[in-house]
Amino acid sequence: MKIVSIVGKKNTGKTSLSVKVISELTKRGYNVASIKHSHHSIEMDKENTDTWKHKQAGANLVVGVGSTTFFNARKEHDLNRILYLLKHFDDFDFVIIEGYKSYNYPKIITSPEVRDEYTIKEVDSFTIDEDGITELADLIETRGHDIVDTLFANNCGFNNGEAIASEIRNGNLSVNDLDETSSYLSIDEHVVGLNRFVSDYLKQNVIGIVNTLNLEEYDVEKIGKIELVIPQDPTEQNPIDAKCTILVNGKDLEINEFTNNIVSNSIKAMVNSIKTEDNVKSIDVNISNIENGELTDADISLKTNNHDVEINNFTQGILKETIYAIINSLKHDEEIEELIIKVDD
Repeated sequence: MKIVSIVGKKNTGKTSLSVKVISELTKRGYNVASIKHSHHSIEMDKENTDTWKHKQAGANLVVGVGSTTFFNARKEHDLNRILYLLKHFDDFDFVIIEGYKSYNYPKIITSPEVRDEYTIKEVDSFTIDEDGITELADLIETRGHDIVDTLFANNCGFNNGEAIASEIRNGNLSVNDLDETSSYLSIDEHVVGLNRFVSDYLKQNVIGIVNTLNLEEYDVEKIGKIELVIPQDPTEQNPIDAKCTILVNGKDLEINEFTNNIVSNSIKAMVNSIKTEDNVKSIDVNISNIENGELTDADISLKTNNHDVEINNFTQGILKETIYAIINSLKHDEEIEELIIKVDD
C-alpha cells in the first residue's frame, strides 16, 4: 500500500487535484482508497435519518449499510490508525489523503506555504493539464510508501522507518528494495513495526494454528487473508526471560538472543495456555516422525518441570503445527524430521 497526501491552504484546489489523481490511478488498474481530513465536523448522514438518530442516542460508531456502507465514528482517529484499518477492508494499492499536512507522508502541495521536508512536488491545481496529471501519477507510483513504522530495508543498510521513508521520497530507494512484510500488528491502536523475520514468524505461527481448525464448517475453502483481534487483557503481561535449546534432526540449531527470546516466549505462552501446572520452569517438546513436512502422523511428547503432560489430539495438532511453523521460519539447511525443544527459566 502506497500513501501520498495532497495538502495546501484553503481554496487552492486540493479536492479537484485529489479527484484527478484518484481517477488517473484508477484508470491504471489500481485499487485506490482516499481519506479526507477537515478541521470541521463531517456528517456522513443527514439530520433526522435513522443513522443520525442512532448517533444522537449515544452510539459511538454508526454503520450504515445499503447500496453503500459508511462508518460514522464520534471521535477523530489518528491517521495511522485509519491507515491500519484500511488494510482490513481490502488490499489497496494506493491511499490518497486530502489534508493531514502535519503528518510524515509524501506530500503534493497546492500552495508554497505548506512546503516541508516531506514535499515531493508543488502543483498549481488550477492549471495542471492531462500530461501533468500523468507525470504526477508516475511520481506517486515511485515516491509513495506504506505506513512509516512498517518500513524495513535491512538489506539496503536501513532499519529506521523515518530514514527509509526519506530515501524513498528523495528517489534514492524504491519500495521494491524493502523487506517484504507478510503480517501487520497494532497494539492499543498503535501500529507496531515488524521486520521480515518477526513478520514471517507471526504469520507461520498463526497459519500453523489455523491449519488445525475445521475451516470447511465456516465456509472457508482456502486460507487467504487472516485477520485476528485479541481484546484488551487486563492482566499484566511481562516478557519471559528464558533459555531455549533447539535440536533439528539431532543437531543443535544456533540462534541469537533475539530469536531465543521470541521462541522461548512463544513456547511458554502456548504451554501456559494449556494450563498444565501453575509454575512452569522447564518445558521439553519432542516432535518426531515428520515426513516431508506432513505432521498428521507425527508423534509429539510434552513435559513440564520434568513431568509428562497428557494432551488430547486437538491440542497435539495445534502444538505440532505451530512449533513446526516456528522452527521452519528459522534458517536451517535440511528437511525437518525431528524437533527437540527445551525451554528453561
